[in-house]
Amino acid sequence: MAELKYDKTGRLLFTKEMKKDFLILSPQMLPIHFEFLKQSFISEGFKFEVLNTNQRSIVDEGLKNVHNDTCYPALLVIGQMIDALKSGKYDLEKVALIITQTGGGCRASNYIHLLRKAMKKAGFGNIPVVSLNLSGLEKNPGFKLDFRFIKKIVFSLIYGDMLMLLANQARPYENVKGSTDDLVGKWEKSIAKVFHDNKELTFKRMTSTLKEIAIDFESLPITRVPKLKVGIVGEIYVKFAPLGNNNLEEFLVSEGVETVVPGVMDFVIFKTDNRLVDASLYGGNFLKSAVVRFLKNMFIKYQNDMIKAVKENTSFTAPVHFEDLKKLVTGYVGHGNKMGEGWLLTGEMLELINQGVSNIVCTQPFGCLPNHISGKGMIGLIKRNNPLANIVSIDYDPGATRINQENRIKLMLASAKLKD
Repeated sequence: MAELKYDKTGRLLFTKEMKKDFLILSPQMLPIHFEFLKQSFISEGFKFEVLNTNQRSIVDEGLKNVHNDTCYPALLVIGQMIDALKSGKYDLEKVALIITQTGGGCRASNYIHLLRKAMKKAGFGNIPVVSLNLSGLEKNPGFKLDFRFIKKIVFSLIYGDMLMLLANQARPYENVKGSTDDLVGKWEKSIAKVFHDNKELTFKRMTSTLKEIAIDFESLPITRVPKLKVGIVGEIYVKFAPLGNNNLEEFLVSEGVETVVPGVMDFVIFKTDNRLVDASLYGGNFLKSAVVRFLKNMFIKYQNDMIKAVKENTSFTAPVHFEDLKKLVTGYVGHGNKMGEGWLLTGEMLELINQGVSNIVCTQPFGCLPNHISGKGMIGLIKRNNPLANIVSIDYDPGATRINQENRIKLMLASAKLKD
């Protein structure tokens, strides 16, 4: 067993010795993206596994170990991790957990402390928890984010956004059922190799790969027939994670709908841009602002290349550029509104409507204040300015039944069909 070491505050550290032997467990949020994220970690010498469990015991563990007023995503993530530790599948003397921290004012930055408290309560206080963040919130001797590692993580998200975007636009129209998912699987295997060859980790290679992906999807046999398009927005975990939204995308596809889901890179750029907004509003360190501006420009460059690959090589609809998305919220909400998804949530609804996707499901954990303000709170104004907008907000929490959620969405779909 590795020697346990603690910092001055009593926090259990993830050490260099642990990096060699410990398996890091991660909660699932984006199935395609997190497959690439897994390969990024493995290529950096870590043992890494993404938890794909979805049984009821996850919710039960969350309710048992976290206060029931806690944000639903926190309850699920913590429940999923503790459920895994109790499963008997893992060597508890050689396992660690990882969780993200945004550094913002949302409760998401405090999940890690809730997780440690819950683990201690459940008898797992000797298992280290690693924070994945770009804000310098926590540091561990065995886990460091250098520039190459950050590039790999960002490439994971770019490739994930690309495949998710094209797959969502192809799946409802495929001539051969399952062909879209087969094509996604093919590219998952191909791209995974890129992360293990650091010479291939270049902007030029990414540009080439994105173009190849676009051409491959454009040649996929599909037959476009009239279908409703439904956008999905909301709190980042419930928006993306099948565990968090009761397999919302799968349900909508089963209802004959094409789902439109804004990518995760907008959220990454949004969180980076927030630091610059803070500096412009309140002042700040020049050097830190320069580093943040460099990262933001790099992220935008990568995302713009993805947009270019879609526009130039396919008949699919590409997302808008981040700065154009940012302009959409003028007259709705200020850019200083940045808790949780902040103005981005409003912007994504407006982006969808501008692209002709007027039917939108706004997913939110019950009691999520940022969502109630920037999501549900903006629906009235959005509808007044866009009379065709058909938006339904759906709460997700341990007490909300799937059948009630799906019935409300069916009512929204029925209303949409009447308008058509």
